[in-house]
Amino acid sequence: MRVIDNYVNGRWVASKSTELLDVVNPATTEVMARVPLSTPEEVETAIQAAKDAFSEWRETPPVTRARYLFRLRDLMEDEFEDLARIIVQEAGKCIDEARGEVRRAIENVEVAAGIPSLMMGYGAEDIAVGIDEECVRQAMGVFCCIPPFNFPLMVSLWFAPYAIACGNTYIVKPSEQVPLSQNRLFELIDQTDLPEGVINLVNGAKVVVDTLLESPDVRGVSFVGSTAVARYIYSKGAANGKRVQAQAGAKNFLVVMPDADLDRTVPALLTSFYGCAGERCLSGAVLLPVGDVYEPLRDKFVHAASRLKVGYGLDESVQMGPVISKKHMERVLGYIEKGLDEGAKLLLDGRGIQVDECPNGYFIGPTVFGEVTPQMAIANEEIFGPVASIIKTQDLDEAIEIIHANPYGNASSIFTTSGKCAREFKYRVRCGNIGINVGIVAPMAFFPFSGTKDSFFGDLHGQGRDAVDFFTEKKVVISRWF
Repeated sequence: MRVIDNYVNGRWVASKSTELLDVVNPATTEVMARVPLSTPEEVETAIQAAKDAFSEWRETPPVTRARYLFRLRDLMEDEFEDLARIIVQEAGKCIDEARGEVRRAIENVEVAAGIPSLMMGYGAEDIAVGIDEECVRQAMGVFCCIPPFNFPLMVSLWFAPYAIACGNTYIVKPSEQVPLSQNRLFELIDQTDLPEGVINLVNGAKVVVDTLLESPDVRGVSFVGSTAVARYIYSKGAANGKRVQAQAGAKNFLVVMPDADLDRTVPALLTSFYGCAGERCLSGAVLLPVGDVYEPLRDKFVHAASRLKVGYGLDESVQMGPVISKKHMERVLGYIEKGLDEGAKLLLDGRGIQVDECPNGYFIGPTVFGEVTPQMAIANEEIFGPVASIIKTQDLDEAIEIIHANPYGNASSIFTTSGKCAREFKYRVRCGNIGINVGIVAPMAFFPFSGTKDSFFGDLHGQGRDAVDFFTEKKVVISRWF
């Protein structure tokens, strides 16, 4: 059985750890590889390699740094389908969802390659007689990222290309559940001939994370995952003097007004609630119909969800794949039971779904609860699976009150043909990403991936100019020549 290697100082290195975890295809339950839980000493070796590479890399002109990213971009385009297939096999996505992930990953590399312009400072002459002032951006040192299982390729590229483009060096700790696409990405990075130590890969779990958080040589950390872990990363990283950006959990509400175009709204809702099997921080979780739209929307939504084809994502006709693991499947099923115990009505039951070609896969079918109240656990807690809850509301004010009562603030959308309602929603709702007739509010690579409340800890987000600000410090220079 193949054991995944680390990538340190420009070389593939086998971990000496005897602790290995299986990498399981969630559709077929096939064990595809084994991943080592690297030791603190192996993490320290990677940190030292990145530290040693920093001085020379920082002095490399931004235009030259960008050229490596252009090479990586071309290699990723050449291997586009291969990367997408690996994502399907390790994470359970449908092939089109995986292609979308690869495309957004490449877009981040492309945006980061614009670093000669993104990193420009600013200045002013004669702020006083004969005195000039300027502000320049400078690289800081070693950074790292801890990406989640649900976007195994893309999320690291919200951060890593910007970090190295700015002149920093980097360490990636992939999710131990889905290390294969990162491994393939680093095979492509190796072909770019980046200088040794500029970017490194260390597999593992909490021991690796804690070693990175405690090291005085690591200047900052980027994380995406659950709120509980994000709080831990943020508090421990900040206590050790690091910059931290921690994207956390979500409970996203989608409001549908009486004037919405249901024929276009329902397909957007299906993609939001059931794309990636509901395992994404932008997925719809609670549907808030306003007024008289409740019954026709409910009926159309349930009917459409019942027709989704569930199966192995390499089949082009499949519309929803499995959840990531048996443990997570049991967690989601537990929430369905909890919803029933709380008195919600199960309008569409995804339990016990059979996929003939993958009888042992971790499949849950699209599930819809009606007669949900805002106080129920299924309406408040992050389920991270293909479960939709419907709460009827009387007006937009009530819908916004429900949104604001929830501790999360990642994304929220409204479906309407009213500009007035759309503007009011955009202005009032306290969420980082707002959609107007858009079910998945995924920012382009040149915009920040926002988030508020318990959905984000830190100040600067991933992607775009926020990433450049995160990975640099500003130095103000005031000069006078006698």
